[in-house]
Amino acid sequence: MIPGFGYDGFTTRNIGFVSEAEQAVLRAATVFVCGVGGMGGSAFMALVRAGIGRFVIADIDVFEISNLNRQVFANASTIGRQKADAAAEAARAINPGIELEVLGAEWAEQLPEIARRCKVIVNGMDDIAAGLHLYRTAKLADAAVIDAYMSPLPSVIVVRPEDPRPEERLGFPTLGKDWRTISEEDRRAAMLCEVEHVMLHSRSRHHVDLAIAGEVAAGRRSRMSFAPMVITTGMMMAYEAIALILAKPTGTDCRGWFFNPHRPAVEKPLPAPLAALLRPFVRRALRKMTGAP
Repeated sequence: MIPGFGYDGFTTRNIGFVSEAEQAVLRAATVFVCGVGGMGGSAFMALVRAGIGRFVIADIDVFEISNLNRQVFANASTIGRQKADAAAEAARAINPGIELEVLGAEWAEQLPEIARRCKVIVNGMDDIAAGLHLYRTAKLADAAVIDAYMSPLPSVIVVRPEDPRPEERLGFPTLGKDWRTISEEDRRAAMLCEVEHVMLHSRSRHHVDLAIAGEVAAGRRSRMSFAPMVITTGMMMAYEAIALILAKPTGTDCRGWFFNPHRPAVEKPLPAPLAALLRPFVRRALRKMTGAP
């Protein structure tokens, strides 16, 4: 315990950004954060500090040296530890009164029940197949999913129950397939669909090494991640989670938007006719980047 700790004292500086009544709503809320490494971990940390009272968190990985560059719960003392356990310990050190359910791989089997309890879900995973399971189950449970694109720029999307799933909207070759049988070819094709969307609707290509990005897209190199981008994205996801809990509008929909700190600017999806005109050029550039025929 923290000497003298009390929830009201812990959250007193929040008041003004939220009302006392809204803070009580946040305290009573339950959020599911699936993946507490990079973006998911940053969102989880922000939501804990915002005073969310209950969480279900899940992660199947352990912290590695390569996570130190961006993941808020990665440090010398957590390398080699399960991410979910380390994140839970850090959360309890911030708010000793927090209620936490900590899961590993079993989250996938328990997801229907979790989604019935947690109407706000933060997707912090980079596993496309598991993401399909998350989105499909959330729709059935009438839960909203907060997510981000695989992008060099911070981004955020909010997929409400009535919205099309990303696999539908972006044209993944996974429709009608059991998420547990998704092939590596399906994963690669789905990732390229997402990369195409990012290139078409944002200026991401101007702020990344395209040769390296092409190797990532072609599966020849691990994904790039950079602390300012990852942590900013997590903060944007946290804002959306709080807005959903408090039933406040934010203007973010299932297509989402990109934050470009280099200009600075907010970059929103292009109108459909313009996107259709530009898509062949983007596909040509993507084939060149990846070395595809």
